[in-house]
Amino acid sequence: MLTISNRIEEIVESQTLAMTKKSRELKSQGIDVVNLSIGEPDFDTPVNICNAAKIAMEDGFTHYPPVAGFPELRLAISQKFERENQLTYKPENILVSNGAKHSILNVILSIINPGDEVIIPAPYWVSYPSIIKYAGGIPVEIKSNSESNFKVSANQLKAAITPKTKAILFSSPCNPSGSVMSKEELSAWVEVLKNHPNILIISDEIYEKINYVGQHHSIASFSEVFDRTVVINGLSKGYAMTGWRMGYVAGPIEIIAACEKIQGLMTSGANSIAQMASIEALNGDQTSVNDMVNIFKARRDIFHKALCEIANLKCNLPDGAFYLFPDVTAFIGKTTPDGNRITDTENLCLYLLNHGHVSTVAGTAFGDDACIRLSYATSNENLIKAANRIKAALESLA
Repeated sequence: MLTISNRIEEIVESQTLAMTKKSRELKSQGIDVVNLSIGEPDFDTPVNICNAAKIAMEDGFTHYPPVAGFPELRLAISQKFERENQLTYKPENILVSNGAKHSILNVILSIINPGDEVIIPAPYWVSYPSIIKYAGGIPVEIKSNSESNFKVSANQLKAAITPKTKAILFSSPCNPSGSVMSKEELSAWVEVLKNHPNILIISDEIYEKINYVGQHHSIASFSEVFDRTVVINGLSKGYAMTGWRMGYVAGPIEIIAACEKIQGLMTSGANSIAQMASIEALNGDQTSVNDMVNIFKARRDIFHKALCEIANLKCNLPDGAFYLFPDVTAFIGKTTPDGNRITDTENLCLYLLNHGHVSTVAGTAFGDDACIRLSYATSNENLIKAANRIKAALESLA
């Protein structure tokens, strides 16, 4: 009899994809579902980037690229870091991958041995624990809540470090909470981490562009930890290029070399045409990016105001990304109109989907069983419709 490898058991299906799949099934039955589960900008890729892809094809960029990425793109990323983040990375300190998720997997596989611990502040992106476990590592969660604006303190970080700690992996702006680490908060972390020189810092900055409070701050900007910080980023969120699968990692040369070796084994180089288009994204007119961010901010304000009108729903106002992460503990334990008990956030999300026809994602997928994630990467009309449906569904609970 055929058997499946044990490592497959370490991979948990993404609940964001699972809920999106369920909402599509309802839509195929003719039911009007507002999908707030998918983490994807609803904008099309800017025209100048698409035109650059066409030119790349005409110019013959249709062959295998270097595993680490075209030199032209690695240089453009290097210049982006210098221009926007005041960080100095040579092109050889950068590797281009098939999306930021691929970059994270490359890094984790490059550094983790069985039994190594990786600290992940919660809430965290759904794939972090599975990626760590797939590599044989042990995810160590540090809890936060809405009262702390879903941020982990330096004291909490210090308490979580053990002799087995190999790395810390976090995102800012954060998926799912939208919280943004300030320079002062990152500095407090650095004061702890500088005393542990063997810990690699993996900073997931894929939502860097979608920031409503001004300057983005990277933990790599602190000289005390620059030499052991890896920055993950990509083009998907800020440039509405999710389908192009463009991510990159910047960091110490030995980490980049290891990532290149793994990537050469698994996928080789990222899409050649998308790489050339990414050069235009980084170097070209940024007006479309700024316009998208302004629209996201307006949507955030509209949706947040509407959700705050729902009794007993606690909803923080996030500083980045395009998610709201309301606390729904007041509704756990209540009973639905057809007599079923809401036992947890997963149960609540299924209720909102089947009875309210709004697709959301349970906070348990992100390491927080008190909240649910709602993406506002959709139209104002859909957001108002969703808020009204959620309010009606929650008010129907007894």
